[in-house]
Amino acid sequence: MRVLKRFPVRLSDRPDHELVGVIRMPELTVSPLRSILKRIIGAMLALLATVLIVYLDRDGYRDANGDGLSFLDSLYYATVSLSTTGYGDIAPATSSARLVNVLVITPLRVLFLIVLVGTTLEVLTERSRQAFKIQKWRTKVRDHTVVVGFGTKGRSAVNALLGDESVEPDHIVVVDTDQQALEAATSLGLVTVHGSATRADVLRVAGVQRAKAVVVAPNRDDTAVLVTLTARELAPKSHIVASVREAENVHLLKQSGANQVVVSSETAGRLLGMATSTPLVVDMVEDLLTPESGLAIAERPVEPSEEGGSPRHLPDIVLGVVRDGVLYRVDAPQADAIEPGDKLLYIRKVTAAETIER
Repeated sequence: MRVLKRFPVRLSDRPDHELVGVIRMPELTVSPLRSILKRIIGAMLALLATVLIVYLDRDGYRDANGDGLSFLDSLYYATVSLSTTGYGDIAPATSSARLVNVLVITPLRVLFLIVLVGTTLEVLTERSRQAFKIQKWRTKVRDHTVVVGFGTKGRSAVNALLGDESVEPDHIVVVDTDQQALEAATSLGLVTVHGSATRADVLRVAGVQRAKAVVVAPNRDDTAVLVTLTARELAPKSHIVASVREAENVHLLKQSGANQVVVSSETAGRLLGMATSTPLVVDMVEDLLTPESGLAIAERPVEPSEEGGSPRHLPDIVLGVVRDGVLYRVDAPQADAIEPGDKLLYIRKVTAAETIER
């Protein structure tokens, strides 16, 4: 009777080495020269350690000359041993010949081994290094952001997140089925997960149950609903922001557990309509929505000296007051006086002032 080997069905139950190819950790780009230098330094350290071991235990070695091992003898023995050259049929007999062998021949052997074996070893160890990095990342990742879909909307969301200096690239996880999109995300230093976010296993692998926020930005509204339902079930406390194309689907997303829903088609349509009559207003809105340049909408806690005062009298241009998780516009009665623990939504200057021309 044939016995089939069974593997865990769920991705989240599989060992880390089986997730290589599903999860991809960002790689640090290193120049070829620096990589070769690191290998040479490692080889020299190994050689030095061998020389010290042989020299400290020199009484246990016998030289063909019968006069004991000097430091040079130990160095020679280490070099011919580590380079797998061997000795016997042809062996330097004088000190000068051995010195030439150590200073000239051995570096050439090391360089040869680097060129011949280095690339092969790097390919063989890549999977092990990825498995180790995945294991380390899965045990430590907390309060990160999961971005589902790395199309136009997903890329824009990631750019906005990276515009915030407090968000590190390795704290953003992109989930998508498009390999080219994942390659683009990896080039930005993001962690990627290959798979459909409609599956709970894929979201578990992305660590959505420990995520601070989830951005749902697929190309289809029905996919957005299913992803939001799955994410909310796995992460009851995460802040879920979803994007839909049609306004009639907003209530479905909110019923599925989304904290906020952005209607991409209507927002773009409003900007297009405004651009026909007031194009400079659209330019200003685009400026406010671009966090890395010009002006940006930001949030900050109130300072003790600002408590009790009016937000309209502050040097900053305040748009609203956040109190107990509720946003009050600056013209609302609740925002007349700043209370302890409030946060301010204000316009922050990112770069020097520029003139907007038609």
